[in-house]
Amino acid sequence: MANMQSRKGDESKVPEVGLTFWVIKIAATTLGETAGDTVSMTMNLGYLVGTLIFAALLILLIWFQIAARRFHPMLYWATIIASTTAGTTMADFADRSLGIGYTGGSTLLLTCVIGSLGLWHWSTGSVSIASVRTPKAEIFYWLTITFSQTLGTALGDWIADGSGLGLGYEGGAIIFSIGLLVLLALYMWTRISHVLLFWIAFILTRPLGATVGDLLDKPIAQGGMDFSRPLASLVLGIFIIGCVILLPQRAGGNPEAQRFPRP
Repeated sequence: MANMQSRKGDESKVPEVGLTFWVIKIAATTLGETAGDTVSMTMNLGYLVGTLIFAALLILLIWFQIAARRFHPMLYWATIIASTTAGTTMADFADRSLGIGYTGGSTLLLTCVIGSLGLWHWSTGSVSIASVRTPKAEIFYWLTITFSQTLGTALGDWIADGSGLGLGYEGGAIIFSIGLLVLLALYMWTRISHVLLFWIAFILTRPLGATVGDLLDKPIAQGGMDFSRPLASLVLGIFIIGCVILLPQRAGGNPEAQRFPRP
């Protein structure tokens, strides 16, 4: 581990952000919702046990990700899926088992995301994902990723659920899709920091996936389509693997080569 602490890679350990990235990210967040619900609800293991299982898997995959010498698409996206699945069970455990509710959970997790980004910037001078080239930056990156995935789950539930805003799963998906389109417009036609826009988009894609996942697997009486959670998870997993294999991905570029700040 000491060798990893002193190592500085020549290229980013995370993928370049483009259309392929966002397609796989949204699919991964949807899988995180259905897979998390499969373990905690369908298998009836509960939110705490589900959180412990996925958190252990996430820690293991992060260790492999940091130990890797270069960007490995399969390893990276497996770690993203683990973070979004752990985020599902952690958010559900905080919102429901701890009884702090969707508003309390979302507020707490937003504070965690902001705190993680603040410490990351204070420690390394940048929160751009193109600068994820050292073990320290990777640790902050995955910590922020996990908090943002958990926050996204809480936001999705808060928007859709009757004990929150009660807009339903379809309404939630529409709201978050509109939000992402607004961010795309800001990215294309303004000079607002692309790093800032990336992290907002990263957070918003999680509740989009959460509401789509809930729409697929929740009972019809609750506004869902009542699809099998394991089957939906399997189909999404095959889709993601196909995307990773067939769609080209490369490591993020050198941040110093960018004219404007980019993620």
